[in-house]
This record gives sequence, C-alpha cells and structure tokens, in this order.
Amino acid sequence: MREWRAGRPAPPGDRLPEFTGERAIPGEVDADLLNEHFARYTFAARLARGKRVLDAGCGAGYGSAELARTARSVTGLDRAREAVDFARAHYQLPNLFFEQASCAALPHPDGAFDLVVAFEVIEHLEDWREFLIEARRVLAPAGQFIVSTPNKLYYAESRGPAGANPFHVHEFEFEELRGELTRVFPHAAMFLENHVAAVAFQPDAPDSAVEVRVDAGAPAADNAHFFVAVCAHRTQLGNPTFVFVPSAANVLRERERHIALLERELGAKDAWLDKAQRDLAEFSREHGKLMETMNREVQERRARVVELQEELERSNQWAAGLNREVEARRARVVELQGELERSNAWAIGLNREIEEARARIVRLEEALTAVRASRWYRLGRKAHLGPTI
Repeated sequence: MREWRAGRPAPPGDRLPEFTGERAIPGEVDADLLNEHFARYTFAARLARGKRVLDAGCGAGYGSAELARTARSVTGLDRAREAVDFARAHYQLPNLFFEQASCAALPHPDGAFDLVVAFEVIEHLEDWREFLIEARRVLAPAGQFIVSTPNKLYYAESRGPAGANPFHVHEFEFEELRGELTRVFPHAAMFLENHVAAVAFQPDAPDSAVEVRVDAGAPAADNAHFFVAVCAHRTQLGNPTFVFVPSAANVLRERERHIALLERELGAKDAWLDKAQRDLAEFSREHGKLMETMNREVQERRARVVELQEELERSNQWAAGLNREVEARRARVVELQGELERSNAWAIGLNREIEEARARIVRLEEALTAVRASRWYRLGRKAHLGPTI
C-alpha cells in the first residue's frame, strides 16, 4: 500500500495537477494548508470507529484513508475522474473503496451509512441543498453527518487582492449555515475551526500521554477560519474541544522554510523582472529605430502622395481642356455636317438645272436643225433674206 501522512509529499511523478483552489493535493500545497484539511479528518475519525463511512467529495483520498484506520468501511466519492484514479492508486486498504459520482445524486440506498463526511465540498456545489437532502437520505437513523466550509467573512478578507475563489459557488456565514443545516437535520452541533499558534512540549519518548490546555474565551464565529457542523437525526451528547497537533507542527520552522522559499521565488522573479526590463529597454530602442524608419517612409510617401496629387490635378486640367476642345470640334462637325447637307442640296438643285438646260439645248438644236432644213429658210438664204443661223 502506498500512502500519505500529513506533512509528507506524494511520490514524484505520481501526482494530481497542481493546487488550483479546487482541492488540496499532498505534495502540491504548503504543509500548514494541508494540515488544516487533514485536521478535519482526525476530528471525524473519533466518530468513525466501527462505522460505515461515506467521504463525499473525497478529492485525493488521503482523508478517506485516515478514516479507514478505525472505520468498518469507507467509501470515498468524488465527481472528478482524475481524483478517483489518484486515490485508488495511492490508498489501498481492504476496507477502503473509491467511486466516481455526484454528491447531489448519491448512488446508495437509504440508511446505507452510519457516518457521512463532506469537508470543503458544499461551497463547490450548485445544488448544495439537494446534497444535504441526499446526505440525510443515505444516513442511518442513528448516524451523523459532518460538514465543513470556509467562513465567508474571513475567507474574503484572507484572499484579499486574489479575489473570490473561482471554484466556489456559494459561501456561508455562520448563522446562514446553521439555518440551512437545521432545515434538514433536527440537530446540528456547530464548531469553529481555527489554525492557531501553540507551544508544544513533547517528551522524547514514543506513546507518551497527551495533555492539552486551551485558554478559555468566548468563541467568535465571525473570526473563525472554518465552520464544522456535526448533524444528526437524534440528540447528540457532548461536544468537547478537539485539538490536532500534526507531525509537521513546528510552525516557526515551517514558516522560516516557507519564507526562504518565498525569498528564492522572489529572487527568481526579480531576476526575471530585471531581464524583462532589459528586454523591454532593448525592445524600446529597436522600436524607436523602427519608428524613425517608419516615420521617414511615411514622410516620403506623403511627399509622393502630394506630388501625385499635383500630377493628377494637372492631368485633370489637361483632360478638362481636352474635353472642351472635343466638344468644340463636335460642334464644328455638326456645323460642317449642316453645311455639307446644304451643299448637297445645292448640288442636287444645280444638277437638275443643268439637266434641264441640256434638255432645252437638245430641243433648240432639234428646232434649229428643223429650221435649217425647211424650204423657206433655204429660199431666204438664196435670196439673202432672213437671219443667219
């Protein structure tokens, strides 16, 4: 069996995609953050002994494995195929099973489980009210339902400029959560989960007794990091304060390591920024040169445009003059055509007159010939009388 314990990373090359805010993944998140999630399962493990347990929204499966240490059987359920595959590969126990399904439609009969847990799930669901009803349906009459969710007020403040978690559909304030839970479950014991600083004195010996002192003080729901509720059909007895001290609980050392990691990341980012600034300066110089070249080309092209516009204007003026000349010549052609028509008409009339004159000449010649041939004309000529023809 391959397993993960709080504070230990998953084997290299055997991981889910990196932490995005949708689910906590061993080896991909800060130890303090992962312990914050793991602590909820240690809280629930006290109520899981010898019971049939459903871990709804089990994610990577590390919490289901923790519950399986004391439970009769544990079913880890998640809608994401990659999460279920990861859990099956890493947490293999005879009483531990993983399945892919929706929290709003649990594939189990009524009363199938003695304990149902849903840690950091309800705020991810569109149909979270249907999930509460489904959790009550699969819960045995004497069973318990443990649900956790971030405090909307604290969570919005802690995320700051990062803004709302894109994977959260609906976040809850304390009284809203209590009201929604008691609509479905008659009894709901509310707990405030806080990741607090503490000082631990641990003897250098295994299996030593544990004593915990928690300073008394009125709990402030608005300031809590998370809300945890233990719900049931029947009245519950006892709700003691529970403290989880993980093996990787040396907060100062973890923070020092985290600060060193952040400093290395900051150094890498500074180096990247310096390089980016140098690249930007080089880009600015190249951009300036390019702009100078482009400006010169633009000025040259503008001058050429002006030159072409002047040439076009001259061409337009020449074309206008040519058009006027063409129009004048067209008018002259029309005028000449009129004169030609008149000349043609005069020539036709003259031809008629010539033809008429020729006809008269022919007639006169015929008349003259007749006169010359007459006897009277010949007698007159002999007598030297009459006109000479």
